[in-house]
Amino acid sequence: MASFPTLKTSAVAQYPATKVVAFQNQVVRFVDGTEQRYRDSAGPLHHWVIRLNELDETEMATLEQFLESNQGSFGSFSFTDPWDNQTYSNCSFASDAMDLTSVEEMRGKASVTVKENRA
Repeated sequence: MASFPTLKTSAVAQYPATKVVAFQNQVVRFVDGTEQRYRDSAGPLHHWVIRLNELDETEMATLEQFLESNQGSFGSFSFTDPWDNQTYSNCSFASDAMDLTSVEEMRGKASVTVKENRA
């Protein structure tokens, strides 16, 4: 399985980066006003918003090629959490597009959201 590419500094993300941990809880409301709550998944799902600045042309091309090889949000890959260095083996892009901007000659920036999938 493919792994999310690292920068030439061996980092996965740059600051500021965002990590979201979310649970999928459901609430059933009955006619008499009472509620029943249950968890719709075995555990939390993680999302990471990765913002990368000061990328060189090679790093930008690597990210773009990785998005294309995964066919956007269709494919899956492993992602290493930059906060705790834990590898999540079943992740994908949250959308089919990546915000990849050329700022100057040989310098660019990118923004992408990676989400953990349930197996």
